[in-house]
Amino acid sequence: MIRKLAVLCITLVCTTVFSVSAFAASNDSKHVDSLKWPKNQALPNFGKVEHLDVANVYEAQGDIKLLLTTLSGVVNREKPRIYVLQNKVDPWLKDLKVPYKQYDNAMDVFKKYAKEIKGIIVYDPNLPDSINVATTLAGLKDAVVASPELAQQLTAAPYNLSVLEDLQGKFKNRMDAYNWQYENLWSQTTQRMLVGLSPNTSIPIPPGNFESFQTIAIEKEQVRDGSNRKTFEYDLSSYLGKEAVYLRFEDAFPQDGWGPAVHQVTVKADGQVISDFKTGTSEEETFLYDRHNSKFLPGGDHRFVDHGNYFVYEFKPTANTKQLTVSIDMWNQYKVSASSIKPLSSEEKEPYGFLRDYAVANKAMVFWLSTSVPEEKVLFEKILSDVKPGTPYMGWFDNDFEGEVAGLELTSRHSVYVIPSDWFHNMTVFSGTKVKQEPTPKRVDPKLENKIYVTYTFGEGDNLQYDLNHMRNLWDDPARGKVPINWTSSPLLYDAAPAVLNYYRSTATKNDLLIAGPSGASYFNPHVWPKETFPEYLKQSYSYLKKTDMSYPYVLNRELGKDIPLSESTAAAYEKNYKLKGLFLAGEDKDDIKIMNGSLPVSIMRGISTVQDGKNVLTDAKKDWDGKSPKFISIGINAWSMTPSDVLAITESLGPEYQIVKADEYFSLVRKAHGLSK
Repeated sequence: MIRKLAVLCITLVCTTVFSVSAFAASNDSKHVDSLKWPKNQALPNFGKVEHLDVANVYEAQGDIKLLLTTLSGVVNREKPRIYVLQNKVDPWLKDLKVPYKQYDNAMDVFKKYAKEIKGIIVYDPNLPDSINVATTLAGLKDAVVASPELAQQLTAAPYNLSVLEDLQGKFKNRMDAYNWQYENLWSQTTQRMLVGLSPNTSIPIPPGNFESFQTIAIEKEQVRDGSNRKTFEYDLSSYLGKEAVYLRFEDAFPQDGWGPAVHQVTVKADGQVISDFKTGTSEEETFLYDRHNSKFLPGGDHRFVDHGNYFVYEFKPTANTKQLTVSIDMWNQYKVSASSIKPLSSEEKEPYGFLRDYAVANKAMVFWLSTSVPEEKVLFEKILSDVKPGTPYMGWFDNDFEGEVAGLELTSRHSVYVIPSDWFHNMTVFSGTKVKQEPTPKRVDPKLENKIYVTYTFGEGDNLQYDLNHMRNLWDDPARGKVPINWTSSPLLYDAAPAVLNYYRSTATKNDLLIAGPSGASYFNPHVWPKETFPEYLKQSYSYLKKTDMSYPYVLNRELGKDIPLSESTAAAYEKNYKLKGLFLAGEDKDDIKIMNGSLPVSIMRGISTVQDGKNVLTDAKKDWDGKSPKFISIGINAWSMTPSDVLAITESLGPEYQIVKADEYFSLVRKAHGLSK
């Protein structure tokens, strides 16, 4: 194993290491069949896709999804032949333009290919993380992963498969499982990628799950400053008569991300307190029926939820209760509803199948370690220290946003870059498609005038699953093409999913421009990436920006989760190794242009999440403009709450003093305005 480069590593040594490793290349030659992984390539290529057997598992139980995705990992390693349909709507299947046969009974596909696997790895239902260990073993042993119940079926006729490993009762807890995996399997797995996946996920929640809930309170103004905070009291007596009463909190304006913040809840039955808790405490856990992506941040004093997420409390008064009241200390954009009918809870879990085909096919080690638990972080760092600089970490991090901030910092400190991809499906199929070269449109530099130049950018494009799923929905908006828009995307689609890259490039209008998502060819934090390896990583990854024509990166540079300016050395490394004419930098509530080192324009991107936000920002920009020289402003569009139609609505509200341009035109004009070379 090559350990992390020391801080005092001299430039010559660092360069030598990278020239040998080149995107973490190794001497691993175990990959056979159609999978090819040249040493200068970030991710492998699979064989050409010629025909697909499609297993529809959208409505299947999690065990079946897990079985089929691990099967496809083994089978598609030789040649991509299985496509596992996990989404209700999947336009890509037809866009692949290869013949396919769809099976509504997924086990028919399993029967067809069962002879190509060597057996079963049985996971322990009492320890969900054993699913990850089982996935690692499946890749190494050409096996599938199954629950004990499913294994009984598979060992009998007509399958007659053997159990290669039974993990039931093997591990005391999750750390025992991951420590065993590290000590016994890590050396056998590929060292060219890391895969972080949750072992399970919430069961699908049907659309009508909350039909019985009635709204009892809603904030009708878009309050974001806590000015409406008070203790609200509501009578829940009409919901008595069954086993429990359920109270649901959600965002009244889900498009802008400023949902309810709850500090304390007190429930009285016939005047007697039956529950009284502050959020974030052990007392709250007794009543928290479904937390569904709500958050209580470390050091905070309230639980909050934004966008389409929610949380639900369950209260069980005695059967003879006549009056039930609740007092809630809360603020911001709350919507509260109640019901006496028990809904399904996202706390109920099932095995998680996405991306597992790719992990199995590449014989990668799969784990799910938190940066907030000391002993888990220690093992996480051991793994990161074992791989070479420039190794990809695929999947995602534990603990949602907080895990993202801490996880990205941890991986970046070890010169490991992140490819968000935990919800990506069938990567073993998409990696078997080929890139089609598209002609680069000729660009005519616009004339520099005394205008307010605006450029819009949709974020999230570093996220491969966003490129596969939500970006496709935004791309299909009929307003796309009517206004110049920059679309962040992942240059690593070139390896991971050429068919997806081909689609966006071939269907782009003259007003669509693909640019690199945070913070270049991949997701990383430049601020904490070691100075000794940073320039060489940019140099190695530049080829992906060049091959995809994503020439303008959007950079996230953070310290303790807060956006900070680029240092002169970091800006110089970007300019030299990415050959940049300019870059975008996340800057929260700022908007400005800074010329770094006298030659690189850095445009601070101002984020918005609603149409009104955009109108306000651009109106304020005009107030500060003297009209005697050009002004430049970069707008970051929240991809989860806005659409091209919203961007069009903002643009149509502007006067002739504004001009909307794409990133290439924007930076060309900036360079002209500041007297910089072309």
